[in-house]
Amino acid sequence: MTVTATTVGLDTVVDAGDGALVTVPAGGRLRIVDLYGNQAVDTLFYDAHDIDNRYSAFDTIREQRAVFLTTGSRLLSTRLDELAVITDDTCGRHDTVGGACSQESNVIRYGESTRHQHACRQTFLRYGAQAGIGQRQLTHNINFFMNVPVTPDGGLTFEDGLSAPGKYVELTASRDLLVLISNCPQINNPCNGWNPTPIQLLGWW
Repeated sequence: MTVTATTVGLDTVVDAGDGALVTVPAGGRLRIVDLYGNQAVDTLFYDAHDIDNRYSAFDTIREQRAVFLTTGSRLLSTRLDELAVITDDTCGRHDTVGGACSQESNVIRYGESTRHQHACRQTFLRYGAQAGIGQRQLTHNINFFMNVPVTPDGGLTFEDGLSAPGKYVELTASRDLLVLISNCPQINNPCNGWNPTPIQLLGWW
């Protein structure tokens, strides 16, 4: 049942490197606020009643013919169900191809000295366990506020973010959702301005 999203259902700060698992009912609105600017927020979406029906970056990009996400973007599942729509965005562009950092990818990209640094994949598994989300249910995520330009030859580069203090992205749930968030701890590339910072989550439902 769709609800009228007028009641504040969530107001919390997520520290750098920490995460959250948020249940958003159909019709509810979730706002992610970049409190200090230039922070990447790795995010996954799941049908709250079937976690195998989860966000698909591939289908979202293909069906809308757009690599980057912004106001009006429909977030589609592996079954082409609409999970949510970005209904407000003061940043202007968000990445959905760069993926989440892991200890393994850190080593490949930045060297053996980074092996024991905390990474988004660990945060996803820690918070996702509350809902039975494990390795098999992790997939390509959205990196809100993250700037990952696509080069002419199809490669990816990690650049300084396009965000600024107080910028936000707001989503309206098309069905009951689980939203899994890792507030990225990455310090090896400029996605967080080399200095990960807290974010705020606001919800109305």
